[in-house]
Amino acid sequence: MLTHLIDAWLAMRRANGFALRHYERHLHRFAAFAAARGEDHIRTETAVAWARQAGTPGQRRRHFQRVVQLARYLHAEDGGHEIPPARHFPGARHRPVPYIYTPDEARRLIAVAARLGPAGSLRPRTMSTVLALLFATGLRISEALALRTGDVTPDGLVIRDTKFGKRRLVPLHPSTQDGLAQYLDCRRAPAGGPAAVFVSLVGTRLSYGGFRKAWLLVLGQAGLSARPGGRRPRVHDIRHTFAARALETAPDQRDRIAQHMLAVSTYLGHSCVADTYWYFQTTPTLMAQVADACQRHFEGGQP
Repeated sequence: MLTHLIDAWLAMRRANGFALRHYERHLHRFAAFAAARGEDHIRTETAVAWARQAGTPGQRRRHFQRVVQLARYLHAEDGGHEIPPARHFPGARHRPVPYIYTPDEARRLIAVAARLGPAGSLRPRTMSTVLALLFATGLRISEALALRTGDVTPDGLVIRDTKFGKRRLVPLHPSTQDGLAQYLDCRRAPAGGPAAVFVSLVGTRLSYGGFRKAWLLVLGQAGLSARPGGRRPRVHDIRHTFAARALETAPDQRDRIAQHMLAVSTYLGHSCVADTYWYFQTTPTLMAQVADACQRHFEGGQP
């Protein structure tokens, strides 16, 4: 009984673009646990007992929260399902502050990538172009590696394999268009013309594993390390950097700021503008802009 209800709930959420692979595995295990106790409705005691089987506090909290989400949905249709207390397992997910690259660090990474070996191979051109494209567009690395030659159009990049399965068009600055065109011209001869935009040393589509191996080399040779109290630089932090720089260029008027934020959210491929807020990190430039705006406000000008 619970298994069928779980599958229906997952199907409804997947229709909205969520993958939920871990949810499916864990909730089916919970359904089997409940069935072994002769239950076909969610019971708080059973949910707690099942979650306690997880190996770490974080896992117990996550597993329990998934049952709570399911229970809230099912309870609306059938009051026989109990809604477990959401905070039964204490703690909260900690999201480390992302590493925001300075313009100098971005240039350094691209320059180091352009000097990678093997000598005479396409690898340095591929890595430097990938990194330049990420800094210029804020694409997810998975989206960049999934690009095919037909996705590069005069109007921009057609992003097909997105996180939520939706397609979007990402306009490119003329300098970015030129750099990508130069790479495509360079790569056709040694790569033999496969459909993938970014290719490996053997001419096949560049995999994430291949990219990550080269990325770690670039990161080490560029000499970048974690800042005090922060995390080590990641490739995904390039996306955070793009969002932070976009926030720095927001217009002053409040109504235009809202439009700017919505445009950035759409450009990044987020399904909800609230998902974009996590990407907006403070930077020295942004804090200076805030200070200037506060000064104008206290002096009687427009906020």
